Amino acid sequence: MIEIIGAPFDLCGMRLGSRLGPAAIRLAGIQDALENLGLAVVDGGDVEACCEPCIGEGLRHFRPLMDVVRVLRSTVLSSLAKGNVPIILGGEHTLAVAGVSAALETFGDGMALLWIDAHADINTPGTSDSGNVHGMPLAALTGMPSGVDGQTDVEWRELQSVLEGPRLRADRTAWYAIRDVDPHERPRLKGLAITMHDIDRHGVDATVRQLDEWLRRSGAKHLWISFDVDALDPFLAPGTGTAVRGGLSYREAHLCAELIREAIDLPGCPYKLVGVDLVETNPLYDTLNETAKMAVEWIASLFGKTILGHHR
Repeated sequence: MIEIIGAPFDLCGMRLGSRLGPAAIRLAGIQDALENLGLAVVDGGDVEACCEPCIGEGLRHFRPLMDVVRVLRSTVLSSLAKGNVPIILGGEHTLAVAGVSAALETFGDGMALLWIDAHADINTPGTSDSGNVHGMPLAALTGMPSGVDGQTDVEWRELQSVLEGPRLRADRTAWYAIRDVDPHERPRLKGLAITMHDIDRHGVDATVRQLDEWLRRSGAKHLWISFDVDALDPFLAPGTGTAVRGGLSYREAHLCAELIREAIDLPGCPYKLVGVDLVETNPLYDTLNETAKMAVEWIASLFGKTILGHHR
């Protein structure tokens, strides 16, 4: 059973508006797209999220962030306990700390993370130029210290204390399609980092094969995919908060999803897909809901849709 969970929260991003993303993706037909593949789908609705600004001395909008992380994490834990595969509709990318940490608690050390994004999102409060927490989720998940003192450090520790269970292993984290990486982040990419340069130079087929081989060597048994729509070129997906030119084309994105599905479905594949984030769709900057439509089409490819039918 695939369970759709909406998380309409956007205070920790660069631009407001991605709180409307879950509604836009639903209107683009995500449930129908998955059910047309013969999959069982339930829509669990949206978790409660407060989007009233709350700026204090520490992390920006920390209290509303903590509230939504707690409830979303609990919801994902419940979904995983039922054997479901949750698809979390964001909202901005900070929300990934809830789903990924729930999967880590459920599956333990055998879980790997694939971060498909223009950005590495592994800044800490001490290295972030913007101070926006949506650039820090991987630093929180891997247990990195804040690098600062005072109220910000207290709140950073509180955030990490909520993420119970094992920490995300840096060597079990892969990035795909990154192209805007801050200098302080570069030495922190301890797993597999596949940049747009790598994709341009070697192609999607070779880079996804590299990803599959890396996952197999890592010993991973469970895979969570966190997909930020800014991985796509903004010409195709303008409705996002942190657009960076030079991203995945339509065909590259779909081939990537199809090849990941093929790898997972191969006999003897040691890892399985346990959850997906689909985040940063921002209708306020979109054109005719094209970004949400692209997100739905990408998810359908990830779950088996092909030109001649579907891959099961």
